[in-house]
Amino acid sequence: MSKAVTLATWLERLALSQYQPLFEQNGIDLQSLPMLAESDLTALGVLLGHRKRLMKAIGELDAPTAQNAPLVVATNRSAERRQLTVMFCDLIGSTAMSQSLDPEALRDLMQNYQQTCSSVVEKYDGHVAQYLGDGLMIYFGWPEAHEDDAERAVRAGLEIVVAVKRISVPNGVLSAPTGELASTALSVRIGIATGPVVVGETGNGDAAIPKTAIGETPNLAARMQALAQADQIVLASSTQHLLGSVFDLVDLGEHALKGIAEPQRVWQVAGIRESVGRFVVERSGSHDDRLTPYVGREEEISLLLARWRQAVDGEGQLVLLSGEPGIGK
Repeated sequence: MSKAVTLATWLERLALSQYQPLFEQNGIDLQSLPMLAESDLTALGVLLGHRKRLMKAIGELDAPTAQNAPLVVATNRSAERRQLTVMFCDLIGSTAMSQSLDPEALRDLMQNYQQTCSSVVEKYDGHVAQYLGDGLMIYFGWPEAHEDDAERAVRAGLEIVVAVKRISVPNGVLSAPTGELASTALSVRIGIATGPVVVGETGNGDAAIPKTAIGETPNLAARMQALAQADQIVLASSTQHLLGSVFDLVDLGEHALKGIAEPQRVWQVAGIRESVGRFVVERSGSHDDRLTPYVGREEEISLLLARWRQAVDGEGQLVLLSGEPGIGK
């Protein structure tokens, strides 16, 4: 049986072991490697020749985990199945900034960007799982699950777009190739997807290594981010159908995505929709006061109604409802 490949052994094969501490400090592991762009490596200060070697090796991996480099996952009781909304947030123009700024100034700017995003995420009870160079991977629904995690993610995304634009940028950093100032503010692009994952310890339980969500959902969220343009938030249908009428959404049609078997319908968030009431707008598909019916829960509803009738007749009842955190029990 071949030995499972770790980040350390993967870098050793490329004769680039000197970057292991840098990668670990920025939360980069085997799962996040396929999500890196060359601009991320530039922002981290990786040399040009080494960037090319790394990008070639990364291109041979299958996102989000490499088939030829199995992720080392500890089997322990802390890992659990969750319904998770995953957000990927990527800073646009980091390559230009790395070429225009002194490394220390670039570090300060990136830290400001990360702290700005983290503050917004914390406001909505999200969790920054990893910093990926100039990007962030964020969980809504772990470690704490809420009935509206999908909505929290989208609201956080909208605030991040605005908050990042307020970050002070040194003059001339965002210049276009012709020399004129192309923009006066930073921009991000955001992708969001929702689905079942197993989330828990990685790296044999090492607390210094971030918790990693295993499943297709992080990969799908990363593909959504890749489709987004500057200041856009792009959603998978798995998130869109949980939002009701809370937001104005634009149907971008179906897209064939790398690593995803079936074409996926994609949606862009245009803004928050004004509504008459939170419950009505979240649980219905229109602005009226009608609620959509439950689908596929006939047996469970019949059981609850039968127990209710028994309780009304004076026979006390107790119903235990169980399910994965985050599915909307």
